[in-house]
Amino acid sequence: MTLFDHLRVVGPLAVAKPSPARAGLLRPLLLLGLAMAALTELREEAYAETRPPMLKAAVQHFSRDTLVREAKELAAKPYVPPADGKRAPGEQIASTYDEYRMARFRPEAAIQLDPLGRYRLHLLPAAWIHKEEIEVLLVDNGQATPVTGDPSMFDWGPLKKVAAFSERVPLSGIRIRGPLNSEEVSDDIIVFQGASYFRALSRGQAYGISARGLALATGSAAGEEFPRFTKFWIERPAPNVDELMIHALLDSKSLTGAYTFKVRPGAPTAIDVEAAIFPRVEITEIGLAPLTSMYLLSASDRTRVSDFRPAVHDSDGLAIHNGSGEYLWRPLANPRGIQTSFFIDDNPKGFGLEQRERSFAAYQDLEALYHDRPSVWIEPQGNWGKGSVILVELPTETEANDNIVAFWRPEQPLAAGRAHQFSYRLTWPDTFRRIGPKARVVRTMAGLSIGADREQGTVQFVLEFSGADGIGEDLPLPSLEASEGRVSEAQVHLNPESGTLRVAFKYYPEASETAELRLALSGVDGGAETWLYRWTKGMHQ
Repeated sequence: MTLFDHLRVVGPLAVAKPSPARAGLLRPLLLLGLAMAALTELREEAYAETRPPMLKAAVQHFSRDTLVREAKELAAKPYVPPADGKRAPGEQIASTYDEYRMARFRPEAAIQLDPLGRYRLHLLPAAWIHKEEIEVLLVDNGQATPVTGDPSMFDWGPLKKVAAFSERVPLSGIRIRGPLNSEEVSDDIIVFQGASYFRALSRGQAYGISARGLALATGSAAGEEFPRFTKFWIERPAPNVDELMIHALLDSKSLTGAYTFKVRPGAPTAIDVEAAIFPRVEITEIGLAPLTSMYLLSASDRTRVSDFRPAVHDSDGLAIHNGSGEYLWRPLANPRGIQTSFFIDDNPKGFGLEQRERSFAAYQDLEALYHDRPSVWIEPQGNWGKGSVILVELPTETEANDNIVAFWRPEQPLAAGRAHQFSYRLTWPDTFRRIGPKARVVRTMAGLSIGADREQGTVQFVLEFSGADGIGEDLPLPSLEASEGRVSEAQVHLNPESGTLRVAFKYYPEASETAELRLALSGVDGGAETWLYRWTKGMHQ
């Protein structure tokens, strides 16, 4: 409820006959309510009747149907890559990251989206690595008006490269801000910038993981293709409607797409995605609902990088709720070479990348705030049929590189010349505690074994499961297996220090180069996750 809502509720109460004791209080409330109502009318009048200079342009009709039709017609034409001429102006603004940070959008120049000014649009200039220009339009009652970036909307700082922008600034992305954490403060809600990337926030979070509209040939030896959103339509929300409608046109060498994002900010923020994809050619290596994250090191994998922090990552694992109802947890890795994992499924119920460890002590980083970064859960709408959740893990030596990608790939290729419809919901919670069984893997620890086994490359694993409360003398029974090498018998204990269930075992690689490990617990009230792990030679040495 906004301040204006409160005053509108209080105002009518003053019309009722007050008691003498309350009359002195209600009269000021009535006057204040009338004043605020008048101010609201002025705001709505100004919103409806005036347009800033950068919005004065030809008005076009817009609907979801027109977007789908535009994507379909574009797919029937040869692909036209971004023109070099569109890239040149951006290069003049800023050519380095530090220069790009100097070019800041002025908050007072934000474009008001709703009559009460709760949601505001910020524009991002095309420069540095974000050189490809996009189009932005505002939609009012089905009528779309183009938005043009004006140089006065930006604070250029010490940059001296803006003389060429006397008329307009090329745009590379959009940011929407609003009352996410409180009604009094305007916070980032969602940002679209670069190819088909976007990031969102829930209440109390810091930016981390990214989502994408689509992934093509991710992890392929031939190289990845990056479809890009070339055009955005942003619908103006009605007063007091906590929902944002954003539409986007996708284009690439292989396909086009029509996307609609229904964004509901909150705790957590939720985004409903409706996509119509039009392949120009048959698509075999597609990634639907892709997530991109960073994983450098943690207690299960920290031998490759020396760092003062115990853990450095945006996400620490992949969670899957498969079509048969099983919940899987796969800790992430920073491998020595590219590795791709396929989790074959039929009509998945959900999957996502989670930042499961939420304590500051686990990261010891006051700047990056990894403990406040979001997780993202994908919930397919409708039957997605047969296919695989795919996890691609790339090697990295620095936290500056996103090296983790997860997505869904249908078993059947997407045929050219027809529409392919997909819908899903993304939620951005802190963790997935409300999703899945009671016993969840809260920590995976691994390292070379102590003693004589160490020289043989034997690895000691220690897993911690939540949900130990209520467990008596009859401890859960572990079922442990390895695709290569061998494992010891798993030992199960209650950990009185943390209140968790601890499972410990050894893995003997023998002559193995790689192996898949799997551990399941039976006899846990409320169920337990199945733990999966990919071991590769040398990862703990």
